[in-house]
Formats: sequence, structure tokens, C-alpha cells
Amino acid sequence: MYCPACSSKEIKTFPNNKKVADFYCPECSEQFQLKCQSKSLGGRITDGAYDSLITAMNLKELPNFFFLHYAPTSYSVQNLTLVPSFFFSDSIIEKRKPLSENARRRGWVGCNILYKNIADDGKIKIIENGKIVKPEKVRESWKKTSFLKNVQVESRGWLNDVMNCVNEIGKKDFELEEVYTFKEYLSELHPQNKNVKAKIRQQLQILRDNNFLKFIDNKGKYHVG
Repeated sequence: MYCPACSSKEIKTFPNNKKVADFYCPECSEQFQLKCQSKSLGGRITDGAYDSLITAMNLKELPNFFFLHYAPTSYSVQNLTLVPSFFFSDSIIEKRKPLSENARRRGWVGCNILYKNIADDGKIKIIENGKIVKPEKVRESWKKTSFLKNVQVESRGWLNDVMNCVNEIGKKDFELEEVYTFKEYLSELHPQNKNVKAKIRQQLQILRDNNFLKFIDNKGKYHVG
């Protein structure tokens, strides 16, 4: 496997029992964790301890994640998707119930990654339906959203959620009013914010400033890309 974040032709395996990550790039030092499953990538993906993931995320020490879907009969890779660490926020982490008193690790609290809540631009396809995506396209997708690395963790959730709304609109050209139709949805995700429309405009401006969006005119019209 090449590194999706730089020009390195390989990533290397960490020694066994490395708790946080499975692979690393010898050139740019990006780290990666691999999650495999036989069912299609969908709503939720089971992860480890909730507190450990949240701490690593807040300290910006979380690895990038490879999510691999394989055929259980042939063990062939069907889909391999990369989710960069800078797409992780509270919006995509679900805290599970503590293990029962009868469990070996009673009281332990795990978490799920809400794959369905990750914006499409944060799901970088490396293998899709059994076909390998060209490395240059993978790296282009990484570069497109790598500005999120410099965004504070607490602000990433809003950006991811607004990007999701733009994806749901499903058009290259859209209007501000179309994003406003997601006001109730965003209010449920961020109940502490009482001025959702202003927050939407702020996120769209951040996306514009980082060349993810373009303003078509000053009447609230935007273009993706």
C-alpha cells in the first residue's frame, strides 16, 4: 500500500501490540489503523474504548482509518476506504453502554464510528467495488480536504455536518436557502447552538476560503469545487 497523504510508494507495519495504529508512512509519518469487516460499510463501525478515542482526537493524535470490506467466501477485498483523522469529531463518535456487571471487563465503555455521518469527501475510495482507484486520484482527494488539519477539533463537527448537507443537495451549484432546509437536522446535532443559520453561513465561508466551495455571486449562490 502506498501512502495516500504523500508521494511515498509504501507504508510500513508497526510492531505487534502497537495500541493506536497499525501502519505508518516512513516519509510523512502519517499513521493508519485498519478496520476489517465482511459486511458492507454502512451505518456504524465498532471501535475500541470511548475515552481513548476521544482523548486521542482532542490531542490530534488519532490515526487515519482504513475501513476494509471483504467477501467472506473468497476473502477478496471489495472496498477499501480511507477516512482521514481530521474528519473525526463528536458528530461521528457514538458512546456505547458500559459492559454489564457480569462481563469480564465490567464497566468498560466502547464506542461506534458513525460511518453514515461522515461527509462523502471524508470517505476516500482506494478500492471501490473490487476496482482499484488510481493513486493520484486518492491523493488529490486527501489534499482537497487537508485544510481541516488546521481546524480546531471542536469546529470540525460543524464543517463535516455542513459538508454532509451540501452532499445531500446533490448539485454542483446550489443556493444558501437550500442549505437552510437542513436547519432542524443541524439543530438536533448541535442543540447548544441557538443561531444555526449564522453558523451555516460561517461554515460555508470557511469552505470557500479553503477552495472547497466558490461563491458564484453575492446573492447566496455557491459552486462545489
